[in-house]
Amino acid sequence: MKKVTKVFYISAIVALLFIIWGVIPKNVLPHANLDLVTGVIQGFLVDQFGWFYLISASVFLVFAIYLIFSKYGGIKLGRPGDEPEYSYLTWFAMLFSAGMGIGLVFWGAAEPLSHFHNPPYGDAETKEAAKTALQYSFFHWGLHPWAVYATIALALAYFKFRKQAPGVVSAILEPLFGDYTKGWFGTLIDFIVVFATVFGVATSLGFGAIQISGGLSFVFGLEQGTSLQLIIIAIVTVLFMISAMSGLNKGIKILSNTNIILAILLSLFLLFAGPTKFILDLFTTTFGSYVQNLPSMSFRMTPFSESSEWLGGWTLFYWAWWIAWAPFVGTFIARVSRGRTIREFVLGVLVVPTIFGALWFAIFGGSAIHLEYFEGVNIIHYVEDMGTEIALFAMLEHFPFGSFMSVLAILLISTFFITSADSATFVLGMQTTGGSLYPPNSVKFFWGIIQSGAAAVLLWQGGLGALQTASIIVAFPFAIIMILIVISLIKSFKIEAKTLAAKKK
Repeated sequence: MKKVTKVFYISAIVALLFIIWGVIPKNVLPHANLDLVTGVIQGFLVDQFGWFYLISASVFLVFAIYLIFSKYGGIKLGRPGDEPEYSYLTWFAMLFSAGMGIGLVFWGAAEPLSHFHNPPYGDAETKEAAKTALQYSFFHWGLHPWAVYATIALALAYFKFRKQAPGVVSAILEPLFGDYTKGWFGTLIDFIVVFATVFGVATSLGFGAIQISGGLSFVFGLEQGTSLQLIIIAIVTVLFMISAMSGLNKGIKILSNTNIILAILLSLFLLFAGPTKFILDLFTTTFGSYVQNLPSMSFRMTPFSESSEWLGGWTLFYWAWWIAWAPFVGTFIARVSRGRTIREFVLGVLVVPTIFGALWFAIFGGSAIHLEYFEGVNIIHYVEDMGTEIALFAMLEHFPFGSFMSVLAILLISTFFITSADSATFVLGMQTTGGSLYPPNSVKFFWGIIQSGAAAVLLWQGGLGALQTASIIVAFPFAIIMILIVISLIKSFKIEAKTLAAKKK
């Protein structure tokens, strides 16, 4: 533990205090329990600063697109002779698995179904509602979240591999704030990064355990409850810790490749076993409407008499969630992207996952909507009765080899689960050891136990939602930090362009 920084100790203490706060029964602190306090703060931020989340996410997307076509696109994320460490397939698999793999499996059928029955506007359960449901699913999981990830990942990779700066977020801001980034200001920024990562991943572990237990319950008839979920967390913890100890080039690399293969197999199977023509027609028309309506969706608020409940519960919630996850995903993507040019990096991070995610929602969401709209199958009844985590399995049982596909889905969720937790231990180790590319196993082991412990304890107490809300609250200050990162990057690019031009002369 010799390599750890002050950020490690501060983050560890605050994480333990938050877990203790979450475990305290609500009747002991009726007006100050974690669930209530975080809920009030999150509600205030979404209600009063929803416009800020929308504008920030769109700024990051415009910035990413600008870099693709700018004169800075040819700058390499590394020294002139550096080559990419990973093949394109492995690179895409790793960034996709860390970015949102488990979320796509959880929401692939559930989100379009929810929008179909409760659309942002218009009448429910109509063909227009079906189109809007897919369009907004594409929107929530498409270019905007990946632009958020690309911005922070690019900054980290550029400063770490080209400028030889420490691989921590505070180091990115040195062109703006100088030596202040090496003092209390830098410590605060890096603490925010660690806080968002610890609790963001802990809640994902908890919700992943809920979906795996839901699948086991639906397919095999096991009794769904906290005991089963805690057993799943214990098993997965052992597996991801083994993977984490094996290093980046073994555990995460192998699991990421496995994830992408399983995901492709499952989606292709459903594509051809399900309503193939309908899915492909729906994908084509929805992708067109997504691109066409991207500007209006990006800035859609409800300033007049319209209800803002849908917007706050979906779009604004997602935007805050992606920003909260950006330090974790961005750090990991940066670590595996050395040797690529800025143009290659941004195109890869922005375009490929967006298209894959759109296909995923068209296949799974389209199949679910087809069952409800054309065949009268009431999948939403299962969701209302047994929980959102059942949507995928309730849909799959209506297709050939449904049980086999459900088992494959459970396996896919498990591998995504392990990869996310494994990646997070690496990122937390990196951020609490001054940006070390090879954090000690003891540090990764500590953060792995903290993540799993937080998920297990709060799952047992029913406080996962509060923890998720707490991590999203961090998105507000981090969105401001990300805007500063964009300014710092542009300043650094301009200086580098002048230096390169002078060398040519």
